[in-house]
Amino acid sequence: MDKVKLGIIGIGNMGTSHSGYLAAGEVDGAVLAAVCDEREDRLAWAQERMGEGVKRFASADELMRSGEVDAVLIATPHYDHPPLAVQAFRHGLHVLTEKPAGVYTKQVREMNEAARASGKVFGIMYNQRTNPLYAKLRELVTSGELGEIRRTNWIITNWYRPQSYYDSGGWRATWAGEGGGVLLNQDPHQLDLWQWTVEMMPKRVRAFCAFGKYHTIEVEDDVTAYVEYENGATGLFVTTTGEAPGTNRYEVSGDRGKIVIEDGRLVFWRLRESERAFNARYTGGFGQPECWRCDIPIAGKETGHKGITQNFVDAIRKGTPLLAPGEEGIKGLTLSNAMHLSAWTDGWVDLPLDEELYYSKLQEKIQTSTFRKETAERTMSTEGTY
Repeated sequence: MDKVKLGIIGIGNMGTSHSGYLAAGEVDGAVLAAVCDEREDRLAWAQERMGEGVKRFASADELMRSGEVDAVLIATPHYDHPPLAVQAFRHGLHVLTEKPAGVYTKQVREMNEAARASGKVFGIMYNQRTNPLYAKLRELVTSGELGEIRRTNWIITNWYRPQSYYDSGGWRATWAGEGGGVLLNQDPHQLDLWQWTVEMMPKRVRAFCAFGKYHTIEVEDDVTAYVEYENGATGLFVTTTGEAPGTNRYEVSGDRGKIVIEDGRLVFWRLRESERAFNARYTGGFGQPECWRCDIPIAGKETGHKGITQNFVDAIRKGTPLLAPGEEGIKGLTLSNAMHLSAWTDGWVDLPLDEELYYSKLQEKIQTSTFRKETAERTMSTEGTY
């Protein structure tokens, strides 16, 4: 295939961002062939900015049936991701979906099954997997350099959002429109990286979520979660959209030391011998293993959304392995679903998740949701966030 003809479904905040680099020809082997949106003003914007060379459709179904595209990039509100992906697979199209994979794992599992049955390329916009800091951490962990994992801690509180952000659309920060708050909108990147970098999912989760603590919203904007892993390791995940200034610090401790990612740097506090070996031989009172601070050099730079899209196109054209396979989106979503369920039931949640229980609890929230579809939506620039 010489060029992959891409169609963007939804040209709101993220769809607009994707259209920019695609229309500018910044993804090798791809051409922006079409866009669709149910809002007339966004289609008028597309005509003005992109001209007649990019086809415009008022519905996803029209775009998929048009024959104008080989693949779609789904950039709609969260609930629509799985059904649109399934529809696209049935039309024989490749799919790249924005995060999160969906709102609840039961829905996403069905999407993954449709993807496997289609034989088409399926990717998810986990753009932080292109960040060489996290790639290096994953390499150090999976190679055994850090030893057995003991603890994972992530404080990710630099997602500050003002009330005006939430007021920009009637679907935002509602159970019926968005399906969650900071865990489902901002943190899918970190929830994905949390399990991807250490290649472990927890066995159980206990979370405390505050709903509308800092904003006039019905979903969570402050979360503290504790997890336990099969090997006895523990983890902590703290996040909010109501703190300024915020922190982004990720620590992974192992038998051979500790790795810290913060302020764009990766520091490996490396033990000269494993803690277990030292503990077995040492006979003094207050000694500890010799430790070296290693500032790990990081090669390359983060390529973000454009990098994931390029990798997706290369997978279609050349068979290049996907950096972020769409089927893996269910892992981070499982973590956010488990945190919600733990807060709703005020107790521990074991993994694998009870998907039926989660779905029933979510439906209860939806029944009392303040979602207002008729509210005018404001399209905002995504510059300065990821």
